Amino acid sequence: MDNGIHERVLSAAIEGGLLDEETPLAGFVVTSRVRETIDELKQAFPGHFEHMFAAKANTMRRALELVRDSGMGCEVASPGELEQALRAGFEPRQIVFDEPAKTRSVLRRVLELGVNLNIDSFQEFERVRSMSGAIRGRPSIGFRLNPQVGAGRIDAMSTATASSKFGVALEDPGNRARLVECYRDHPWLNSLHVHVGSQGCSLDMMAAGVRKTAALAEEINATLGRSQVDAIDIGGGLPVNFESEEVTPRFSDYANLLREQAPVLFGGAYRVRTEFGRSIYAKNGFIASRIEYTKQSGGRHIAISHAGAQVATRTVFMPDHWKIRVSAYDGSGRRKTGAAVTQDIAGPLCFAGDVVAREASLPLLEPGDFVMLHDTGAYYFSNPFFYNALPAPPVFGARLRRDGEINLDSWRKPQSTDDMLATIG
Repeated sequence: MDNGIHERVLSAAIEGGLLDEETPLAGFVVTSRVRETIDELKQAFPGHFEHMFAAKANTMRRALELVRDSGMGCEVASPGELEQALRAGFEPRQIVFDEPAKTRSVLRRVLELGVNLNIDSFQEFERVRSMSGAIRGRPSIGFRLNPQVGAGRIDAMSTATASSKFGVALEDPGNRARLVECYRDHPWLNSLHVHVGSQGCSLDMMAAGVRKTAALAEEINATLGRSQVDAIDIGGGLPVNFESEEVTPRFSDYANLLREQAPVLFGGAYRVRTEFGRSIYAKNGFIASRIEYTKQSGGRHIAISHAGAQVATRTVFMPDHWKIRVSAYDGSGRRKTGAAVTQDIAGPLCFAGDVVAREASLPLLEPGDFVMLHDTGAYYFSNPFFYNALPAPPVFGARLRRDGEINLDSWRKPQSTDDMLATIG
């Protein structure tokens, strides 16, 4: 992906006074890029496919409104995400609720609203069965499966291991027969859901989980002698390449593999839902931080920025798995040139590990310069971490006008100290 637009956005933000000494940290989303990414998804999975955005990837209301206006639904995994989706304008039929610890009151509300529901366990099923009279309309309701296809490169992101906390373990003794029995006795069960994992999971592993889920849907319908399961939710999880600007894999790569592994999904017999999140926003957003100080310690160059674990939590605590690219810019937003120097980009938090980039090879940074943290449009600035009582930074939506100028629209104002302290308690 050409990041030239990101550099233009950075320059416009500095020129417009949105990044300065008083506001040294901000997040940005290039809205046209998000729309283009969603168009690519729809082209790869056309027709009867329904695309639900995984709200956890970017829970800001404006982020949800953008994907809604681009024709997506919304997958939510908590009561808060459900409320945010409703306030962003999604109709209940456009929402899938997928939380592993649903309370009775939350389940009742979901059923009464007519929101689509993925059931995580047999115990949860018993709760749903006991209040099935509250179901409104004909939402998709069914079990989430754990196809038990193994772990990817990042254990914490792999949801289909033999002992995963998610879903009904498909290969455990007796579970397959029990699932078929549940569908036979309860005709309002009409869907199946699977999500193998996300970053670090191969397309082959993801496709294997979808193939097993599609096979169970076929088995249930054949056993019952009716097309009771009419919807299959294949989850999301398309990995993002954080190593370079290249977008790989693409939605079309995954779609082509699924055509081979689970062709029944493409025949029109089932409504098929996806739940992509990171792959919609990650490469279409960035974080920019002003450099406050620089120093040398033990021969190492260190640049102290305002971007640390409070916005890049996973990168700081799991640097081997969540390394991100960093670029250097001068105080006006022009890319810095000159000999590359090995240096650490440290954050503002009061612990030694608060480093967003170790041994980065960049032109030597100086106070007043800026760094850009690439590919951070998902799971970064939309989920602040309040360690050291730092307020959440502002976030802007960037739109390229026809005359070539950049419009910057506030998606979230800088959090005030009072509001931040009220959040902490």
